[in-house]
Amino acid sequence: MGACMALCSIASCASCLCGSAPCLLSGCCPSTYNSTVSRLAFSFLLLLGSLVSVIMILPGMEAQLKKIPGFCVGGTSITIPGIENKVNCDVIVGYKSVYRMCFAMACFFFLFSIIMIRVRSSKDPRASLQNGFWFFKFLILVGITVGAFFIPDGTFNTVWFYFGVVGSFIFIIIQLILLVDFSHTWNQSWLENAEEGNSKCWFAALLSFTVLHYALAFSAVVLFYVYYTTGDDCTEHKIFISLNLIFCIIISIVAILPKVQEAQPSSGLLQASLISLYTMYVTWSAMTNNPNRKCNPSLLSLVNNNPSPTPAPGQEVQWWDAQGIIGLVIFFFCTLYASIRSSNNTQVNRLMQTEENQGLAADDHEAAMGEDGVRRAVDNEEDAVTYSYSFFHFSLCLASLYIMMTLTNWYQPDADYQAMQSSMPAVWVKISSSWIGLALYLWTLVAPVILSNRDFN
Repeated sequence: MGACMALCSIASCASCLCGSAPCLLSGCCPSTYNSTVSRLAFSFLLLLGSLVSVIMILPGMEAQLKKIPGFCVGGTSITIPGIENKVNCDVIVGYKSVYRMCFAMACFFFLFSIIMIRVRSSKDPRASLQNGFWFFKFLILVGITVGAFFIPDGTFNTVWFYFGVVGSFIFIIIQLILLVDFSHTWNQSWLENAEEGNSKCWFAALLSFTVLHYALAFSAVVLFYVYYTTGDDCTEHKIFISLNLIFCIIISIVAILPKVQEAQPSSGLLQASLISLYTMYVTWSAMTNNPNRKCNPSLLSLVNNNPSPTPAPGQEVQWWDAQGIIGLVIFFFCTLYASIRSSNNTQVNRLMQTEENQGLAADDHEAAMGEDGVRRAVDNEEDAVTYSYSFFHFSLCLASLYIMMTLTNWYQPDADYQAMQSSMPAVWVKISSSWIGLALYLWTLVAPVILSNRDFN
């Protein structure tokens, strides 16, 4: 808790930079819109809570966390009714702390999601709550966090686990939408650069990244078949790998069809290759949650060429494996991108409930610099908001649940186990989300062809 309070002090100092709307910007910061600064500030609160959660689950923190009233009895056992003295407190106390920290963040963002429903412009009185009062919002988050640690165990961990599964499923789909948006924006930007400048260099860069993405995706498929389908009960893995490989081939073919290219000239293999690579990551992430150790070898066992040992009852299971680390990196990227994104893709903007935003205009640059020489964010939402406040907070609420499940490795605190175990629901959640993501990307390709009477520019 000391580390938590230290980080909270840092956040408090940072929050003073954005005391009201429009937020004050330091002289070294570029001019920007008020809507962007607000999203970055809320994302900072989410990342701060995620960092605190990471610290809570690190080795050596058990001794401090066990001092929290009600977390452990006698220093070694758990207070969950019915399984006293069956689970080592060192195993589960970090996970219980992460559950409560992420519960507090989810409640905080869900509260703002409810408050900000149907805010149409910055003239709405509730818009000032979105873009200002950062110190008080920080205090509210701290208060909810402190209260969460006094929640009695009972069935809280089990119930909140299922909330985490559903929320993470939806957030993975949001990640895929953001990835689709990023791939379209990336491809369109480089094509425009190729038309304006050295076309050979830009087309060579596009080709290089496309080949790299496909090479990594194909290599992943080969490794999956070699290492994750060797057991007698690994039929599901074979089906997952084969289906996603077929789906990736289909979207790659559709992306270069003449009719699709005619309706959407910016579509191409770069987007399809990036989506294929991410699909293989989600497939691998799903297989690593299979409780069958024969179908789910650890990376350490693959490197040492030794079979993956089965954890002894009560043995500590750590989250900082490759799957968890990569998941956090992608999460941080998506959170930052969601805060600063400026998309021209109409379909993605409708899915994410945002509007097109091309950056500061010339007049806005002058408005950003006040008479006192202090740079301020420009209020660009007097006529209409550029993104749905409510949906943005709902996304951060889901992101809190995704962080909880990632840090705890999707382990289910079940009374029937003596150690936290992986579970098949996590496998199906990730695999099904990959299929939905592929379907969404396919829709962005074929929608302009099917609905030719609508404007998708």
